[in-house]
Amino acid sequence: MNNRVTRLFNIDYPIVQAGMIWASGWRLASAVSNAGGLGLIGSGSMYPEILREHIRKCKAATSKSFGVNVPLLYPEIDKHIAIIIEEKVPVVFTSAGNPKTWTGILKEQGIKVVHVVSSSKFALKAQEAGCDAVVAEGFEAGGHNGREETTTMVLVPLVASAVDIPVIAAGGIATGRQMLASMVLGAEGVQVGSRFVASDEASSHIKFKEAVIQAAEGDTMLSLKQLTPVRLLKNNFFVQVQQAEQQAASTDALKELLGKGRARKGMFEGNLEEGELEIGQVSASIRSMQPAAVILKEIWNEFETALQQPLK
Repeated sequence: MNNRVTRLFNIDYPIVQAGMIWASGWRLASAVSNAGGLGLIGSGSMYPEILREHIRKCKAATSKSFGVNVPLLYPEIDKHIAIIIEEKVPVVFTSAGNPKTWTGILKEQGIKVVHVVSSSKFALKAQEAGCDAVVAEGFEAGGHNGREETTTMVLVPLVASAVDIPVIAAGGIATGRQMLASMVLGAEGVQVGSRFVASDEASSHIKFKEAVIQAAEGDTMLSLKQLTPVRLLKNNFFVQVQQAEQQAASTDALKELLGKGRARKGMFEGNLEEGELEIGQVSASIRSMQPAAVILKEIWNEFETALQQPLK
């Protein structure tokens, strides 16, 4: 496909692998990029020098375009940005913060900048900040979500109507038919997260991957809304949070319950009961673990088939 998204990133297919914490290291990013999509390193779970290591290994593993996802509210962002510039990363996806803070600095270095948004209001702010594209992420998505709780099917056309820059749809997308639906609504590409968690190259723990492919409809829910809304697989930690919220726990009490390293414990170390297991609703339709290249090609082939026979 030749459209604004493929031209912007110099890729073959308008499919972006989301930069997810504890899942998206250099192995996954390079595998997706080598297969013709855009692979992203998830910097949110990395210390600055670990990020540098992943960038360098990714550059050694692929000659194709790749990027880094940077959650703007995380600590040491200035060090992450400096490393990204020093290592000449071609693409940066930002999220969870004000795009005006770093977009201009990154674009001065020739870096393409994309911001993840949960509303058309924030999409307009990203466009005004100079972003090259936006990701319109519906609240079906795993991990941290917008407080608006707007679904992808509603959000994508609203954002596409509001901005002139390319829109990439995210949230609830794991198949070619879902990709086609997103593009009919106005997106020019898709960002896929949960399905790539269940890939051979994802750095998340095998027990977490197995939990993802065993997940059923209704097994995820938004939680911790008083802090930052996050979609989680239901487990013992989820139940503890739910009980605390039902008892009107304070913000401080919820922060104490969350503690530190809860996401690492669940997604990276494989503690399925006490860890934070971030995954999207679409996990209910993921039934096997596959190599990243196979996932990407399968999505693209399904998309092409659906495009020819959309009502089948």
